[in-house]
Amino acid sequence: MSSSNALAISEPTTAIIIAPIPAAFLNRVRREGVDDLGQPVRRVEAQGGEPCRDVLRRARPGEQLILASFTPFTRPGPYHEYGPVFVLAEESGEEVLRSTLPVAGSPNDYLREQFVVRAYSEAEEIVDAALIGADDFEATIERFFRSDDVAFLHLRYPTYGCFSCRIDRG
Repeated sequence: MSSSNALAISEPTTAIIIAPIPAAFLNRVRREGVDDLGQPVRRVEAQGGEPCRDVLRRARPGEQLILASFTPFTRPGPYHEYGPVFVLAEESGEEVLRSTLPVAGSPNDYLREQFVVRAYSEAEEIVDAALIGADDFEATIERFFRSDDVAFLHLRYPTYGCFSCRIDRG
């Protein structure tokens, strides 16, 4: 855990994989400066605490970031949405654990005290959703993945609705 206030979250019994941000998106925003909506990206210096989607951690003060519109969806439909994401301006090469849940529960963690979990079908339509506290993280993942209708989950930050990550069954 990243702080003494973080919850000790055990791993779900269902094996999981945290999907990476697509390499094509990262290459385009870093090299061409264009996001998923065809807009110029914004390059910013981190104040510290911005959620970096590519490395699943909070930014450190002074890090160079890219703020860009991103869609985690691959199909058209009523739930296909875009939202702002922060990624590191340059690939860091740091190891990102993708078989464990992101750290949650304190203001310094990638996921803070409260976040949204949305369950989607294979057709990328919402099956269920919940606004949860970090202490309900594991149970919510397990509950949603018990349904055969659920293909994957999205986590979002509740205040701005920004995309945090996609969780697939492992």
